[in-house]
Amino acid sequence: MGSRVRELAGATPATRDRYVDLLRVASLAAVVLGHWLMAAVTPDGVGNLLAVVPALQPLTWLLQVMPVFFFVGGFSHALSYRSLLRKRPEGSGDSVYSAFLRARLQRLLRPTTVFVLVWGAAALLVQLLGGGGGLTGVTLRMVTQPLWFIGIYLAMVAFTPPLLRLHERYGWGAFAALAGAAAAVDVLRFAAGVPYVEFLNFAFVWLAVHQLGFLRADGRVHRPALLAGAGLAAACALVAFGPYPLSMVGMPGEKVSNMAPPTLALLAHGLWLVGAVELLRAPAARLLERPRVWRTVVAANGVAMTAFLWHLTAMFGVYGALLALDVPLPAPASAAWWAQVPLRIACAATLTAALVAAFRTFERPAAPTAPGHPAASGGGPLAALGATLCLLGVLGLSMVGFNGLLDGRTALLIAIPVSAPAAVAMTLGGWLLVERAGRGRGAR
Repeated sequence: MGSRVRELAGATPATRDRYVDLLRVASLAAVVLGHWLMAAVTPDGVGNLLAVVPALQPLTWLLQVMPVFFFVGGFSHALSYRSLLRKRPEGSGDSVYSAFLRARLQRLLRPTTVFVLVWGAAALLVQLLGGGGGLTGVTLRMVTQPLWFIGIYLAMVAFTPPLLRLHERYGWGAFAALAGAAAAVDVLRFAAGVPYVEFLNFAFVWLAVHQLGFLRADGRVHRPALLAGAGLAAACALVAFGPYPLSMVGMPGEKVSNMAPPTLALLAHGLWLVGAVELLRAPAARLLERPRVWRTVVAANGVAMTAFLWHLTAMFGVYGALLALDVPLPAPASAAWWAQVPLRIACAATLTAALVAAFRTFERPAAPTAPGHPAASGGGPLAALGATLCLLGVLGLSMVGFNGLLDGRTALLIAIPVSAPAAVAMTLGGWLLVERAGRGRGAR
């Protein structure tokens, strides 16, 4: 792997924006570290450190960095789709969309599908043997929660072509329209009490952040300090005077969460984060010119999604081992708890590295298919249907988890109850459709 990383790093073109690659890795790493730190596990159950110590909630304004990842996604999707358009032969029809979906979805869906299959089989075995209580049951319920991110990202990939056309025509106006729609949803939700309307902001808020990536790709984020200041001021005002909580992550027992579904306050938070990271671009770019630093970023990008998928598995594995060995778990936020944090994080990182070594092969990108090639022709609708099924499947699975796999337990996906077997079936069916679309007519 080391020689492969050196080869990739050495072949990096001078025109590549290395800072975007750093942001992708750093944002996922911050989420992983935040999850490890916030988990407050005791023999009686799993809590949230931010609920135990509410004074720490302002830290989420720095550590809730998912908007940065979706911003980077918009940048990358714009460049990738435009590159395919330039290579399109005359009369290639929907092959550009098919090639774009295949390239973006396969690298995302292959490690996700393996994760779902492995955990699904493990959950089935545990429950057939009569297990599923205690920390095991909590693990089966919570280990799928990060999959919501995969579902939203799938939607971003699928909507990139039409939203990119809107961006090219209206620029900041397209972003403003999505932000205005997010604001309208919150008005209908909080002022008019319209049921279920809040779920629309899973699209409007995250796609607005994604649209900022398009603007960045065209060099149209000219005043990052103004963007950061305006976003921070808006977020502060919305939290201070509106119905929005202080925490930018979900909290147990809260009636309103800024994350699920996302709110206008989270969009304002995303604006300030995007402005802040843009202010750091120049010094970070100089740092990334160092070969060793760049090789580290290249290596991390090659396994980032696998590490993200399995990091909660590692965390619960560490806590399970501590309980099995009768190691005392001190009260969350106590001095003994803080003293134990470095050891727990080091163990979780080591176990995550082992899981990455076992599953990283599934994150390798498939061979690219050029637009107009027989394997790319006519696969667009099939790939889009597969992406939709996967989106619904992973979102449903993130909500219902694997605990209760055999007893018909359901969770509401928008307004529709979904069970774990149904969510798994949609995920696997969608993945098979994407793979079939990638083979195209020529392969068949």
